[in-house]
Amino acid sequence: MKVVIAMDSFKGSRSSMEAGIAAKEGIARACDAEVVVKPMADGGEGTTEALVEGLGGTFVSLEVTGPLGGKINVKYGILQEKKMAVIEMAEAAGITLVKQDALNPSRATTYGVGEMILDAVRRGCREFIIGIGGSMTSEGGVGMLQALGAEILGRDRKPIALGIQDLDSIASINTEKMPKELQECHFQIACDVRNPLCSENGAVYVFGAQKGVREEEKKLFDRKMAYFAEKTKEYIGNDYKMAEGAGAAFGYDWL
Repeated sequence: MKVVIAMDSFKGSRSSMEAGIAAKEGIARACDAEVVVKPMADGGEGTTEALVEGLGGTFVSLEVTGPLGGKINVKYGILQEKKMAVIEMAEAAGITLVKQDALNPSRATTYGVGEMILDAVRRGCREFIIGIGGSMTSEGGVGMLQALGAEILGRDRKPIALGIQDLDSIASINTEKMPKELQECHFQIACDVRNPLCSENGAVYVFGAQKGVREEEKKLFDRKMAYFAEKTKEYIGNDYKMAEGAGAAFGYDWL
C-alpha cells in the first residue's frame, strides 16, 4: 500500500511538512505502507516551500524589517528558469512572528514584504507569486510601497509612519523613485478571500479581531482604509475598494 500525505500547516503550531511527518509516523505504527510526504499550502505559511520543492527552485535568505519594525531573517524561493520569485507575506509580516499579546495593528507594517520583492527584482525576477495568508498587518500594503521606493507624505510634507496610524493623513503619493524594473514585473496573488476592502463585510470588520483590532477601533480603522483607497484612486484613476477580494490580507490584495 502507498500513502501520499499532503496537508496544510496548523497555524502557529506545525508546518505542512512537520504535520505530514507526524502523520507518517502514525501510519508506520499502524501498518506496513510506503508513505510519501509532500508540502501543501493555501497561500499562507508553507506556500513557498510547496511551490519551490514541487517546481525545483532554490531558496534565498535575507534580513528585512519585521512586522513591528525590528530586523528578522526571512527566505523566499526562486524558480530560475522562469525568472520567478515565490514569496510568502507571512515570512515578513506574519501573525505567528509575535505573541498574541504583542499584536499591534496600529504599527504593524508590510515594509519587509517590499524589501523581499525588491531583492528578487535585483536578482532578475520579473514574475512573482505572493501568498498573502497569515498576515498580522492592517495597513493596506502601504509599508510595502514605501520599501519599494514610493514617497508617501502626510499633510506635514513628511513621510507617514509605518502602519495604519497615518493612513488618513496622506496628502501625496509619488512613485518616481520606485525601480523602473517594476514596470516589467507581473504579480500573481495566492489567496482565497473574497471580501471587499471596506464596509462591514470588509477587511477591518471581518479580519480585524484576529490581528488585534479592538471592537471600538473598527470604525476608525475602516475609515482610515477608505481614505487611503480614495488617495490611491486619485493617483491611479481606479477604485477597487469594493472589488471582490480587495480585503484579502487586510487590503494588501487590492493594490
